Amino acid sequence: MSAFEDRQKGQEAKFAFDAEKQFKAEARRNKLLGIWAAELMGLEGDAAKAYETEVVAADFQEAGDEDVFRKVAGDLAVKGVSVGEDVIRQKMVALKATANEQIANEG
Repeated sequence: MSAFEDRQKGQEAKFAFDAEKQFKAEARRNKLLGIWAAELMGLEGDAAKAYETEVVAADFQEAGDEDVFRKVAGDLAVKGVSVGEDVIRQKMVALKATANEQIANEG
């Protein structure tokens, strides 16, 4: 039974590691998306940093990416920045890949 328990513990540890990596990648993607959107809206300095934080926090409203998408799309629209929904979604996909690469390179 010990070999089975060891294998089960190993699988649980891998699951936890993968879940943590996924969480970090999504948070990093959201930060990068916030930086991108802040630049489009002309935010700089503390205002840009605050906006990045808002975008990261938006992800905790509901499961999935729609809460982040709605936050960024809505804020861009309010500021009069014309960016299509498809552009935002493509940017989210591209930044997720960038975030995964950054996290892989860190450790």
